[in-house]
Amino acid sequence: MGNLKEVRGRIVSVNSTKQITAAMKMVSAAKLRRAQDAILRMRPYAEKLQTILANVSASLDSSEGIYSSPRPVERVLFVPIVSNRGLAGAFNAQVIRLVRNSVEEAQAQGHKVTILPIGKKAMDAFRKSGLVDQKLPTDLARLFDGLDFEKTAPVAELIMTQYATGEFDKVVLVYNKFKNAAMQIVTAEQYLPISPVAEATATATTKTDHIMEPDRATIVSEIIPKSLKIQLYKALLDSHAAEHGARMTAMHKATDNADSLLKDLKLSYNKARQAAITNEILEIVGGAEALKN
Repeated sequence: MGNLKEVRGRIVSVNSTKQITAAMKMVSAAKLRRAQDAILRMRPYAEKLQTILANVSASLDSSEGIYSSPRPVERVLFVPIVSNRGLAGAFNAQVIRLVRNSVEEAQAQGHKVTILPIGKKAMDAFRKSGLVDQKLPTDLARLFDGLDFEKTAPVAELIMTQYATGEFDKVVLVYNKFKNAAMQIVTAEQYLPISPVAEATATATTKTDHIMEPDRATIVSEIIPKSLKIQLYKALLDSHAAEHGARMTAMHKATDNADSLLKDLKLSYNKARQAAITNEILEIVGGAEALKN
């Protein structure tokens, strides 16, 4: 048990930390509400569009479906999407861990791997790995400063161009998918080539004849690239909402831990104070007895 001054200093320190974590929790809760509204509005549209995109791409031949035609995989691009700041629990760590495991698996299969980090924490984690191509943008952390479709579209265009020219044979997005404020699902999603429809829905969707308007050429040149831009934007919105949910939960737990620690420290302080008073009384009584004798 420390002395009174030491315990009192720890109480002041923990109380200050508690005020900071409580304030951060409130800020994250306010940001989460806006980010959650954005992803919940976008997700149904993006998921339905992805299903239609997979069906339409399956009906295109190899010369038309440049983004859907499978080819031997030699070069893989991983795009980890994390946050620019920490204090969000395992939010960043679980994405970085999955990317590292996926990179090891890809390299074990003889694939050449490149990483395009989105978010400062991803850049910090992979900067010295030798996997970040300096020819690709390294300032994508700015996307989260006022996240919108116009900012993310050029990044999607760059990835599509790299894929179309054969720089990469496969592109995988790795990010946290928002489920609720307390739960995020780390996801590795194949971005290119466009994945075929799931087996569960194949019988219900692939047998449907599609009427393409205005024409196949326009769909290939305009609609499919725009759909891919929306898929990247949706992944960023998912990660953005999941980040604020993770930070709010982490700050809530930190505030609760501070309350528990304060309770223990105050108990220790009261015990130390009571012991000091008892010692002073004993000294006074002892001095009085000595004078009497």
